[in-house]
Amino acid sequence: MIPMSDLSMERALIVGAGSGLSAALVRLLRREGFAVGAAARDIAKLRPLADETGAKLYQCDAANPDQVSALFERFNEDIGPPTLVVYNASMRAKGSIANLEVDAVLNGLLVSCFGGFLVGRAAARSMLTSRGGSILFTGASASVKGYAESASFAMGKFGLRGLAQSMARELAPKNIHVGHVIIDGPIAETGNPEPAVRHPDDMLEPDSIAKAYLQLHRQDRSAWTWEIELRPWVESF
Repeated sequence: MIPMSDLSMERALIVGAGSGLSAALVRLLRREGFAVGAAARDIAKLRPLADETGAKLYQCDAANPDQVSALFERFNEDIGPPTLVVYNASMRAKGSIANLEVDAVLNGLLVSCFGGFLVGRAAARSMLTSRGGSILFTGASASVKGYAESASFAMGKFGLRGLAQSMARELAPKNIHVGHVIIDGPIAETGNPEPAVRHPDDMLEPDSIAKAYLQLHRQDRSAWTWEIELRPWVESF
């Protein structure tokens, strides 16, 4: 297991961590020598991943300003200023526009978009001081296409994309790479006991997505991109 006390290491913080893409990112980044922290509202589900990889776990509600501030303070104390921050949290309230519950929609917007702002702001403050790093946001098909009965998710993801674009324009000249990754298709679930409803070719593999995030982070600043789309090769667009 790689120790995480050397400040010469790269340091990654993944917010909104779970068992799919986030877990794949934690494993890949640890293999690549990063010190890694994973934050979620429920960290009990992440204990096996932490035991496997040595990642540091942090309890945090990304939509709570005080908790996000405390998260970055603890991460800096434990590991050091992050060189890579990934915002991977989202929530959706699905249903007809006439029947959507106000509280559910508000909660979805707070998690999908406002939480991205809070984490992006905290990451930017840290990286402006340390003079560089990458901030990556996980988007979705709904970032660019508002599907029927998905108004809440579309609002949140459209807003997150706008946030990322604005931050990229502001922060790129300050050596901070901001990227938005549109996940255009369903992500395969590792270890899902249920039989696959779709053909395997229709799914994005978490490990492959994680590699794309790392490549985005490692882009030379002479050729940065602010947005990429990832989809299975059979997915129409």
